[in-house]
Amino acid sequence: MTRLLKRLVALTLAAGLAGVVIYATSLPSVQKQFTGRRAAKTLGDAPVPVTAAPARIGDVPVYLDGVGTAKARNTVTVRPQVDGRILSIGFKEGQDVRRGDVLAKIDPSTYQAQLDQAAAKKDLDEAELANAQRDLERYTKLGGNIIAQKTIDTQLATVEKLTAQIKLDEAAIANAKAFLAYTTIVAPIDGRTGIRMVDEGNLVRASDAGIVVITELRPVSVLFTLPQQQLAGVQKAQAKGVLAVEALDTDGKFTIDRGTLQVVDNQVDPTTGTVRMKAEFPNTNLQLWPGQFANIRLLIDTLSQVVVIPTPAVQRGPNGTFAYVVEAEDKVSLRPITVAHQSETQAVIGRGIGAGERVVTTGFSRLKDGASVAIAAPEEPAPAADTPSADARGAAKGGARATSFRAACAADIEKHCASIERSRGAIRACLQASAAKLSEDCKAAAEKLGEPRGEGRGEGRPSAVRKAEGAPKE
Repeated sequence: MTRLLKRLVALTLAAGLAGVVIYATSLPSVQKQFTGRRAAKTLGDAPVPVTAAPARIGDVPVYLDGVGTAKARNTVTVRPQVDGRILSIGFKEGQDVRRGDVLAKIDPSTYQAQLDQAAAKKDLDEAELANAQRDLERYTKLGGNIIAQKTIDTQLATVEKLTAQIKLDEAAIANAKAFLAYTTIVAPIDGRTGIRMVDEGNLVRASDAGIVVITELRPVSVLFTLPQQQLAGVQKAQAKGVLAVEALDTDGKFTIDRGTLQVVDNQVDPTTGTVRMKAEFPNTNLQLWPGQFANIRLLIDTLSQVVVIPTPAVQRGPNGTFAYVVEAEDKVSLRPITVAHQSETQAVIGRGIGAGERVVTTGFSRLKDGASVAIAAPEEPAPAADTPSADARGAAKGGARATSFRAACAADIEKHCASIERSRGAIRACLQASAAKLSEDCKAAAEKLGEPRGEGRGEGRPSAVRKAEGAPKE
C-alpha cells in the first residue's frame, strides 16, 4: 500500500512539472525569444542589408558658423531743437521716409518775430552807417585846417563801429533764421519711423525725449562672434579679398540674405574668448529686423576637386576614423581614412578612399570587415502634398490589397528579419534576400502587389515591402 502511494505521488509531481514546462514555453515572450535566436542563427551568414553611396569629386565650401544680432546701420532719435507747440505731424507710424521729408511743424510765430526784429535792427544800423560815412567824407574834404583832426578820427571810429554792428546784425539774422527753420522738423536719414512719442498740439521743449525714432533698414548690419581659434583663418581669408557671409533662418536650413564681412573687431573678449565681427546685408525684402537673432555662415575657403563622401559613412574607433568600402562580390572592407574637413552632410577625405568607390552609409549594427552585404536602393523622398504621385492616385484602389499584404507578411518579417535594425531600407533588403523562404501566403500577397518572387534583386519598385514596414522602429 505504501509503495503504491509513493508511485501515485511521483506520477502527480511529474505531470505537474510537465504542465508547468508546457505553459512556460507557450508564453508569447518566450516564443519570441526562441524565434529571435533561431532567426539570428539563420541570418548569421546572410548578407547584411545596408545602403551605400559613391565617393565623388567636387568643390566643397568651408564655412564658419556663428550666431549674431541684426542691428540698424543708423538709428536716429528725432528731437525738437526749439520750444513750442506742435502744429502738425507729417508722418505715420511705421512709414518709410526719405532724408528731408517733413516730420512735424512747431508754431513759428515767436521765431518769425525774432527774425523780423533782427532784420529791422540791421536796417537801422545801415542807415546810421550811411550817415556816418557821409560825415566822414565831408570832414575829410575840409581837412585839418577847418575840422580838428580829433573830430575826423572820432568820425572814422564811428564808421568802423557801425560797420561791425551790421556784421553783428547779420549774425543775429542768421541765428533767427536757423531757429525759424528748426520749427520745421525734417528726417535726417532715410529709414522707417517707429511709434510716435508725442502727439499734435503738445508743447515740446528741446530737452524732451523726442518725437520719433527713425531706423535705417536697408542695408542692415549683423554683429556676430566667432571663437578666437578661428580668427587666424578669417584674417588669412580676408587678406585675399572680401568675404561672403550668409544669414540663415532659425533652423539653419535656408539662406535669407547674403552680404559681406565689413569689420573684425580689434580685440578679443577675454571673458568669452571670442572676437566680434560685423557683416552688412542689403536686406532688400526686409528679411532681417534690428534686434533679431540670426545664424551666420562665413565663407573662408573653397576646397576644389576633392573626394567627398556622406558624413554618416565616417566611423570612429580606437584606431581612428574609418569607413566600410564595398568591393567586389558585394563584400566590405574596413578602410582607415583621413578626414580633411567635415560638415553635417558631407566629409572631405584626404586619404584612404578614391573617387567612385562605394561606401556604406547605414546598417552598421552587424557589419564587420569582409562581411557580405545586400545593398538596398536609396530611399526616395516623399512627393509634395500638392503634387499627387501615381501611387497616391491609386491609393484607394490598392488599400485593401496593402492591408492584406501586411497581415500575410507580418509573421515573415518577425521570423526572418527579427535581428536587423527596423529601417525601411534594411527590411526591404532582408525580405528580398529571404524571398525563397517566405510563406506561401506572403508570396501570394506580394505577387498581387507586383512583388518579385525570386531571390535576385528585381527592378520593380518593392512597394509591398514598404507597406509591410508598419511595425514601429526599435
